[in-house]
Amino acid sequence: MKIPAQIRAGDTIKWRDDAGVDNLGNTISSDTWTLTYFLRTNTASEGATVVGTPYGTGWEFTISATTSALFDAGDWYWQAVATYSTEKVTLGAGQLEVLKALSYTGSPGALDGRTQAETDLTAVQTAIRAIVAGGAKQYSIGNRAFTKLDLSELMERESRLKAEVKREQKAQLIANGLGNPHNLFVRF
Repeated sequence: MKIPAQIRAGDTIKWRDDAGVDNLGNTISSDTWTLTYFLRTNTASEGATVVGTPYGTGWEFTISATTSALFDAGDWYWQAVATYSTEKVTLGAGQLEVLKALSYTGSPGALDGRTQAETDLTAVQTAIRAIVAGGAKQYSIGNRAFTKLDLSELMERESRLKAEVKREQKAQLIANGLGNPHNLFVRF
């Protein structure tokens, strides 16, 4: 399945899928089958259905900009189901990421473009500073409460979050075509 792994809300999204096969090896093509993508997220009542149009022996799909503008940023899950008469066959399933739309009308509002790991790292570092400075006996991050005695746990969490943020930054560099920052090239 060739659905993009990452899309931006508010964009027109297009992709094509080739003909598939069922578990018995029979060809599933656009000649007789209809292929539909079902997209869902953890948010209540949010999803989309995209029906493919025949393209060669496969299908072409389009999610309009109007439809994708309603997508909440985050993880979405998809299932591609081929239908012929009363038969239904799942040809694929997976996950994609929807990114926030950066477009705006009028005056732009504030945008926090940090990942969840970066946001959590900032909160943990703020909590550590408050505890070390003696300004807080208790601090909460999300649904967890920490006390002065939990400083070592906060420091461990900070270390894990720093590693996660570095992995995300490395992946972003690679995705932007800037290469792996850990590669070392030597010329002779």
